[in-house]
Amino acid sequence: MMNLKVVSMSMLFTALTAVGCNDNTKKENTDTTTSEEKVVDMHTSEISLDYAGTYQGVLPCADCEGIKTSIELKNDNTFTSSMSYLGKESKTEKQTGTYSWNEDGNKITLNNDANLQFAVGESRLTKLDNSGAVIEGTLADKYILKKKTMITDNALTNKKWKLVTLMGKPVAEIGKVGTEPFIEFNTEEGRVFGNSGCNSFSGTYSLKEGNRFGTSQMISTRKACMDMTVETQFLGVLQKADTYIIKDGVLSITKARMAPLATFEFAE
Repeated sequence: MMNLKVVSMSMLFTALTAVGCNDNTKKENTDTTTSEEKVVDMHTSEISLDYAGTYQGVLPCADCEGIKTSIELKNDNTFTSSMSYLGKESKTEKQTGTYSWNEDGNKITLNNDANLQFAVGESRLTKLDNSGAVIEGTLADKYILKKKTMITDNALTNKKWKLVTLMGKPVAEIGKVGTEPFIEFNTEEGRVFGNSGCNSFSGTYSLKEGNRFGTSQMISTRKACMDMTVETQFLGVLQKADTYIIKDGVLSITKARMAPLATFEFAE
């Protein structure tokens, strides 16, 4: 009987030890999985900076007086650029295309061209060499393009504009709203915000010469309403519009100066 008890206790101890080992293995695997999860950096230039806009400067040139450069970055990852080679009979090269971000979200490449890599900083683009490294030396500061100062329009900004029509129809005829739709362009923060009839929205904006403007992709709350028709059309119009007109207290936003996509009245 003693031998049987010893054997039984020995088998029980072995079984418990095996279970404990399995538990430790599971914990180790769980910890490993957690440690391998990718942490998203919310402070990259791509996420945290209002980088859209026009950057200008004169870049160094090996066989000319300099390259007068202007690059406009848009929020939809497209760009336009103009490069004039000074002292070369006003030779100018223009490009349009797309730009891509590196994995760290702090550098862009225009049209996948290694010769057109830039570090994105606060209100500046820094031209990089073909390997993506910062160019050093006595001319280092000459490789910086500075963002053009935003145009301001006191008739438009820092005012609350109440939505009146969408695509030529009064808001009341389009659908029911839970909150009065409005928009405001704030110069101090460089942001556009408002309410689309159900949810609040916000984003960034830029003003350009000729009463032109652009907005970023809007961030919106996610409240569900019975009728989302006005909201859907309103947010869609904001992404399309690129021109505004203010006349007799009425703000109209259009696409390429065509018929108004939306009209607003100044709200006291």
